[in-house]
Amino acid sequence: MHAPATAHSPHNLLIRDLKDLKLVRREMQARLQREQAQEAARLAALAAVKAERNLFVRAVGRVIALAPKHQPGHKASLQRQRPAPIAVQQQLDDAAVMREALSDEFDVETLLHTDEALSFRRPGMGPDVVRKLRRGDWSIQRQLDLHGFRREAARDALGAFIREANKAGVRCVRVVHGKGLSSPGKVPVLKGRVQSWLIQKQEVLAFVQARPAEGGAGALVVLLAQS
Repeated sequence: MHAPATAHSPHNLLIRDLKDLKLVRREMQARLQREQAQEAARLAALAAVKAERNLFVRAVGRVIALAPKHQPGHKASLQRQRPAPIAVQQQLDDAAVMREALSDEFDVETLLHTDEALSFRRPGMGPDVVRKLRRGDWSIQRQLDLHGFRREAARDALGAFIREANKAGVRCVRVVHGKGLSSPGKVPVLKGRVQSWLIQKQEVLAFVQARPAEGGAGALVVLLAQS
């Protein structure tokens, strides 16, 4: 009779060794599969980075590196758009010319007609021009109100107003100088000045005192030459 097999018999040891060998083989295969999967993932990531780099190069084009800082010209030269220059001096010169052209010492008494209402017409203009102005045959297209202006500011504003209106092809304007009711002694300070300045402007052909509904003694209706 054969002796019974024990736990430490050669037969049992062989079976256990075979089982251990299969287990080791399975673990080695699993590890190999994991390593292969990791390597495949790494290669796929590298391929994606390379493809993205190639896409950037194709989109941007050839790139030239800047010179090192120790060499001249290492900074990029950017062309900045400069703002348009403001002709400040020309504006000052124009203002000075306008102030000199409109003198406060100009004698207008001999040029003004003081019949039933004050009026002026440039030599060569017939009296019908004044009558038409008084009747309102020309519609008033623009207005300048000088209430609250000091003399210097009023002179500059009037000169610019007449010049711009003439350039725009405007024929008839109204200039409000006020009746002087709020001035010291209730004397219309600007009234005489405005008349003098208007007569000195070559664009002005004639002017009359406004009708009561248009300002009366506090305003002038002015006819301008065709530009």
